Amino acid sequence: MATYKKRGYKPKSKAEENELAEHNSATAEVFSTLDESASRSEEWVSKNQNYILGIIGVVALVVLGYLAYTQFVQNPKEASAANEMYYPQQYFDQAINIGGAQRDSLYNLALNGADGKYGFLDIIEEYSGTNAANLANYSAGMAYLNMQKYQEAINYLEDFSSDDEVLGALAKGGLGDAFVQLDQADDALGYYEKAIRHSNNEYTAPKYLYKAGVTALDLGQKEKALGYFQRIKNEFSSSDEAATIDVFIGMSKSN
Repeated sequence: MATYKKRGYKPKSKAEENELAEHNSATAEVFSTLDESASRSEEWVSKNQNYILGIIGVVALVVLGYLAYTQFVQNPKEASAANEMYYPQQYFDQAINIGGAQRDSLYNLALNGADGKYGFLDIIEEYSGTNAANLANYSAGMAYLNMQKYQEAINYLEDFSSDDEVLGALAKGGLGDAFVQLDQADDALGYYEKAIRHSNNEYTAPKYLYKAGVTALDLGQKEKALGYFQRIKNEFSSSDEAATIDVFIGMSKSN
C-alpha cells in the first residue's frame, strides 16, 4: 500500500517520485472535478433562482395558511361545536335512563334541538369536520337505533369513527344490532366481529363475542360460534355473558 509523506518530504527514489506525482495528479483531478460540479450547481441555481424561490414561497404560504386556519378558524369552530353539544347531550342522557313513550320525545329533542338550540343533526351539518360533529354522528346513530329507526341509525353510525376502545366498539356493535333488526345477519356478524377486533376490553368484548356467537349460530356457522362462546368462557369468565355460556357452547357442539 502506498504511504504518502507529510509536507516537505523528498522522494528517495525514482519510483517514489513517480508515485508521488501520480498522487498529486489524482488529487488535483478530484479538486478540479469538484470545482466543475460546484460551478455547474451554481450556474443551475442562478438560472433557476426564480423557480426555487417560488417553490419555497409556496411551501411557506401553505405552512402559514395551515397554521392560520388552525388557529383562527378550526380551533374556534371546535370550541363552538363543543359548546353546542351540551344541550342535545342532556336530552340524550335523559332518554337513556328513562322508559316509556317519553323516551322517544327526548331522543327527538336531542336529534333536532328546540328553543333555538342545536340538536345533533344541526351540529353534524353546521360543524362538519369537527370532533363534536363526529361525536354527534355516534349519538344520532344510537338515538335512531333506540327509536327503532334502523336505516337512519346505520347512516349516522357509519359516518362515525373513533380509536377509543369503548366508543369505537359500541358504534360497530350498534351497526351490528341495526343489521340484525333488518334481517341482514351476514352484515350484522361482520360488524360484531369488527367490534371484537376493535378492543378486547372487559365491557364490550364479551358483549359482542356473545352477539357474534348467537348470530353465527343463526347462520349455521357452529364452529365459528363455538370459538366466540369459548373465548367468553376462557377470557371473560366473570362477565354477565359467561353465566349461561355453557348452554351456548353445548348448542354449538350439537349436530
